[in-house]
Amino acid sequence: MTFTYPAVFTPHKDDKGYHAEFPDLECCEADGADLEDAIDEAKEAAYNWLALELEEGGEFPETTHIEDRELPEGSFAKNLMVRIKLLPDND
Repeated sequence: MTFTYPAVFTPHKDDKGYHAEFPDLECCEADGADLEDAIDEAKEAAYNWLALELEEGGEFPETTHIEDRELPEGSFAKNLMVRIKLLPDND
């Protein structure tokens, strides 16, 4: 399964790092020492969030259009794609 959700990246005030959050995935956040690291950490956080939701049989939130959201000053949005491979049970 492939999921695409927007992540909002906000630069840290005291270093070159970034904070990432997914407006559609409740409490799904990550931080990175630089933008590349923040993107990798955000993808991992989204993967874990989605995998847990899938495991628990929950429903996935609709993807909002980032253009419909007001972003904090200095922040920007980027759509991130996460793939989760479904494997058959070995029981």
